[in-house]
Amino acid sequence: MKLLISVVNSDDAHPLIDALMRDGYKATMISTTGGFLREGNATLLIGVADENVQDVLKVIKESCHSRTQYVNPLPPMVESGELYMPTPIEVQVGGAVVFILNVERFEKF
Repeated sequence: MKLLISVVNSDDAHPLIDALMRDGYKATMISTTGGFLREGNATLLIGVADENVQDVLKVIKESCHSRTQYVNPLPPMVESGELYMPTPIEVQVGGAVVFILNVERFEKF
């Protein structure tokens, strides 16, 4: 058995859960915040049998898409009286990061 920990953009989380449920997989979603952009993410915990890992990865790949977004960078520390005019920068957001862990033991009560 494997535990897939999938960090996805919050915009992709609910469609991903719907797709997983359609295919018979269950997931637990935890709302999280990314470090770089400090925007909403969702972390999904998905327990699956070893032979189903590739199927779940396929569902994640089909449901979570990368996209370009413009964001204002965080302002640097400036002295009082100084003016900081942020210039939006282009960044890639979305997609998914998946960690696959071996599960030594699983129990359901």
